Amino acid sequence: MKGGKSKAESKKADAKLAVNTKKGGAVTKPAKKGKAAKDPNKPKRPASAFFVFMEEFRKQFNKEHPNNKAVSAVGKAAGAKWKSMSDAEKAPYVAKAEKRKVEYEKNMRAYNNKQAEGPTAADEESEKSSEVNDEDEGDDEGSDEEEDDDE
Repeated sequence: MKGGKSKAESKKADAKLAVNTKKGGAVTKPAKKGKAAKDPNKPKRPASAFFVFMEEFRKQFNKEHPNNKAVSAVGKAAGAKWKSMSDAEKAPYVAKAEKRKVEYEKNMRAYNNKQAEGPTAADEESEKSSEVNDEDEGDDEGSDEEEDDDE
């Protein structure tokens, strides 16, 4: 039997295709080990010297090649030019990147200090107000149900 699967191979394939279910028959997804949710208030990391260079190069390249729609072409051209540049030509971009890095580190220290303090009074008030709103919405729904039952 050329090319046929053995019983052991077919059992492995069946196990891979099996669906996880609970006792009630509900389908469940396997537990994922995902990343923690990102904090939208956390400062973004600064651009490297090459990406600072890319900001300017992209504008120039798009003026010279207005019909070019491929992002990869811009990246390849920028990479080739960056490699051909001397350290002296790269110096202004490295300086800008260093400035951004210092600013980022300052912002991160402030962010970390805020995180260490815990939730502020304003955050606690907004949580309380959302709880109150949830309760109000629940009361409205409950009164509608009572009216339906009476009718």
